Amino acid sequence: MDDLDHRNLGVKLKLWHLQEDAPGMVFWHPRGYAVYRVLEDYVRRKMRRAGYAEVRTPQLLPQELWGRSGHWDKFGEHMFRIDDGELAMALKPMSCPCHVQIFNKGLRSWRELPIRYAEFGACHRNEPSGSLHGIMRTRAFEQDDAHVFCREQDVEDEVARFIALLGEAYRDLGFPDHEVALATRPAARAGDDATWDWSEAKLGDAARRCGLAPQINPGEGAFYGPKLEFALRDRLGRSWQCGTVQLDGVLPQRLEVSYVAPDGSRARPVIIHHAIFGSLGRMIAILLEQHGGVLPFWLSPDQVAVAPISKDQAGYGADVLAAFEDAGIRAVAYDGADTLSRRIAAAHEMAVPVMAIVGGREMRDGRVSLRERDGSQADVPLAEAVSRLRARARPGALVAEAL
Repeated sequence: MDDLDHRNLGVKLKLWHLQEDAPGMVFWHPRGYAVYRVLEDYVRRKMRRAGYAEVRTPQLLPQELWGRSGHWDKFGEHMFRIDDGELAMALKPMSCPCHVQIFNKGLRSWRELPIRYAEFGACHRNEPSGSLHGIMRTRAFEQDDAHVFCREQDVEDEVARFIALLGEAYRDLGFPDHEVALATRPAARAGDDATWDWSEAKLGDAARRCGLAPQINPGEGAFYGPKLEFALRDRLGRSWQCGTVQLDGVLPQRLEVSYVAPDGSRARPVIIHHAIFGSLGRMIAILLEQHGGVLPFWLSPDQVAVAPISKDQAGYGADVLAAFEDAGIRAVAYDGADTLSRRIAAAHEMAVPVMAIVGGREMRDGRVSLRERDGSQADVPLAEAVSRLRARARPGALVAEAL
């Protein structure tokens, strides 16, 4: 592994670790979980503004449910099964049947549709040990999973809304361009050809409406429907499949999903499955490798390191730290017994983008010296320092950092 491999960066930057007795399971350390939560909260805000209601569903569910949905036949060998002697259970590999359970509680009217659910679903898949790769491919992971229950006439609008949302998120993360493919019907599939014809045409129309020209990936669709797959290309030219949007006319039938149509009859909705990141761990790994471990300010686990020059400024240093924290800036104290130059080097090693240095003059005048990773400095009043860094902490504020 080279120094810019996310597996090395994760250890060097004290973000997470993996261990042999828990293959494919990630132990997130405080700094790594800080990045994790920033991404999670970022998506949560976007989904809420887009009209999604966040839900939470169980990890352990009856195997019978997975059998009815068709997932057991397709993915059973990769599911973790638990048998307590009375009821066969399995850890969920995805959240879609769970969201159906929520929709099915109560009688739904066409006037309520579209109904949009979002979940940071913790999933488990028994991936072969040889396919595991750092935090990009694991056995336990969390998806930014979402499902839309809608009528057929709403499908194209809903897919287009998601494509726009995904593009905005990728631009904020520093990926202005992304690749898209339309994965069509596999040989082993559920549903009739008419449903597949309609679904493939709708996804293609929605993509073109958004200015996309998807390449065709024959036979790569899900067993229940076609999908658009979105891939990001990093600075090394590698392509990583992340987001996806899928049309599903199979689960509504298998799990008896229905709503009351305008004429009073019972009708089946279409289910749209989608995710922006796919796996939060994979997205963090991509971002780390893309930025060489030096994440943009808004994503950095520690955004500013406060360093008093001597113990005489410890009290003022604590006030500076509190001012940053009160403004929502992730600040950490570098106030140990080491020399200032060593503390600066330590912060640089941890990829902290900004140092806030306070000495006697800064304490006397209520100022701080902001030092960037490239060595440039600006001596400013504390209030201005807070304002500057708060502006850089906005999602998408991609201030270039020196590697």
